[in-house]
Amino acid sequence: MTGQRDRWAELTGGQAGEEYARRFARLAASGHDVHGEASFCAALLTPASRVLDAGCGTGRIAIRLAELGHHCTGVDVDSSMLAVARREAPAQDWLLGDLARLDDLGLEPGFDLVLAAGNVIPLLAPGTGATVVGQLAAALRPGGLLVTGMGLDAAHLPLDEAPLTIAEFDQWCAGAGLTPRERWATWSGAPYHDGGGYAVSVHTRPAG
Repeated sequence: MTGQRDRWAELTGGQAGEEYARRFARLAASGHDVHGEASFCAALLTPASRVLDAGCGTGRIAIRLAELGHHCTGVDVDSSMLAVARREAPAQDWLLGDLARLDDLGLEPGFDLVLAAGNVIPLLAPGTGATVVGQLAAALRPGGLLVTGMGLDAAHLPLDEAPLTIAEFDQWCAGAGLTPRERWATWSGAPYHDGGGYAVSVHTRPAG
């Protein structure tokens, strides 16, 4: 661990797993599509790809991608969220760990896609963003993709203000050796415009 609590822990006290799961169960029961992130990622993947869900929470996305035939590993720092994931999909790989020290978990590198959805990046511990992006980039194979979704203003975050700009995030990615590939405003592919409140970004680790 880094010794500094992430913003998610400050907000929830590390006890949000069951309520988070109930929230998405209610959305699914009311007819909402709760698989937008998984569908977005699946469209970028070839069959039976290796996926790392970084900040996987209750496993909603990784479980869906596994149902679609991909090999998914989930990592989260919140044990209450992982308890739900392990209950829902006990055969999948769920690891408790700090994304700033991902290399301590003994993961085999070479993932085809690393995902950080659900405002994982803005809710990291202050000062760890560039380190985390570097760890996520290092887990990718050459040609692999980093996919992120994050709020960029208070309307899209459980915070009073955004802790980073999209330009700062792109700088972290560049520092980790990643290049931008595409950016959208939603997981369903709405166009992104400068100044937008939410960004779904795809960066790639160059091959060779």
